[in-house]
Amino acid sequence: MNLSQVFRLSNSPVVAFVGAGGKTTAMFQLARELAPALVATTTHLGAWQVSLADRHFIWYAGAPMPEMESQLGAGVTLVTGPLEADRYRGLSPAQAETLRQLAGYHDLPLLIEADGARQKPLKAPAAHEPPIPGFVDTVVVVAGLSGLNRPLTDETIHRAEIFGKLADRQMGKLVTAEMLAAVLAHPDGGLKNIPAGARRIVLLNQADTPELQAQAGGISNSLLLSFDAVVIANLMPASSIVHRPSSTIYAVHEPIAGVILAAGESSRFGKPKQLLDYHGQPFVRKVAQTALEAGLAAVIVVTGAHAELVEVALEGLSIVVIRNQEWSTGQSSSIKAGVSALTLPLPFPPLPSPVGRGKGRVAEGRVGIGEGVGAAIFLLADQPQVTAHVIRALVERHATERAAIVAPLAADRRANPVLFDCNTFDDLLAITGDVGGRAIFSKYKVDYITWHDESLLFDVDTEDDYHKLLAWGVKD
Repeated sequence: MNLSQVFRLSNSPVVAFVGAGGKTTAMFQLARELAPALVATTTHLGAWQVSLADRHFIWYAGAPMPEMESQLGAGVTLVTGPLEADRYRGLSPAQAETLRQLAGYHDLPLLIEADGARQKPLKAPAAHEPPIPGFVDTVVVVAGLSGLNRPLTDETIHRAEIFGKLADRQMGKLVTAEMLAAVLAHPDGGLKNIPAGARRIVLLNQADTPELQAQAGGISNSLLLSFDAVVIANLMPASSIVHRPSSTIYAVHEPIAGVILAAGESSRFGKPKQLLDYHGQPFVRKVAQTALEAGLAAVIVVTGAHAELVEVALEGLSIVVIRNQEWSTGQSSSIKAGVSALTLPLPFPPLPSPVGRGKGRVAEGRVGIGEGVGAAIFLLADQPQVTAHVIRALVERHATERAAIVAPLAADRRANPVLFDCNTFDDLLAITGDVGGRAIFSKYKVDYITWHDESLLFDVDTEDDYHKLLAWGVKD
């Protein structure tokens, strides 16, 4: 994985970097991945960091933009204001807007450092910070994990007193991951001045030990209530353009949705399988409750045949029901209905607090592919034996490997449920007939998780199957 992949950037993105603990490193590493690219600052840039670009233009206040168009076709082009002491000044809002227009005309990425932290791993913004241009489409909020487990003082944190107020902690207390999460998700902290509609990403950098990686992972779910993605990494700074850094991205956490396919007629079985009793609950309700228990960001149930009865069985759950009017054409229509629902900014209801999604993102209606959903796990309504454990395993594998498709492998056979990254959604929308997601398996590499529970291979087609499933019991 590299930064351009995990950030899910558009073709010619405009990205602002704020925070502390590796902004410049991340910005230039991303610029190298996207090159040719334009890089600028609205604050300042250390004179020692200019060598990270292939060329550097100084734009003086009140002067025309430097002649640079002929050199934009390769490498990284840096544009700053003039040198003052050991730092180059940032561009004015008018200059930044002109540079944006130039980048747009040439279809170039524009990356902007829009914050300063005096080389500290953590910071809180002052009243005038951060100067993020309103035209950016992605904001990366960087935090250096080397600041954790150290005293809340000016030695560790830029503007430590403000940081303490935002975290509601006294000076001198040890900085915990929970304190950092509170500051990052605060409207006057990590969320400050982010333009409406911009993609919001947290980059938890300097995760160079298993302990720090675990602490970062522990706060990722809470951060996803306010951000579209949480990236855990250890980016190594490059000393010059000839030195390629050895960086590691450990995990990328994004909201993952669940789509339960419950539109079938159950013609072979003779009655709605979705409503069969499974240890005191209808099949479909048990599957939905398991998806909620696994902590998925949103759960969609696609109904069709027997829609009214199935929906009654789901009453009281924090889910979204989508009726598939084309259910008789086959399973592909239900998959397309579920994917289509994910791509819309639907007002998803907040999930119950035990799931960890009681407020924030879901309640704000921010769930949807364009709003940050990174993948969907497709579950079958006639497999109530699927556990939250296997769902979480799929989510975790996607976070660490970013595979297009993740599926369990039981007894050397592919099983359900299956996770599909959002990059596959266009292909899922194109399938036809009575086929499921397997129709696109030949196009993507499938990442299999070995799973020692053959019950995942079992579905119910006959009364005999039903009684065998009940006898199998609940496995976790």
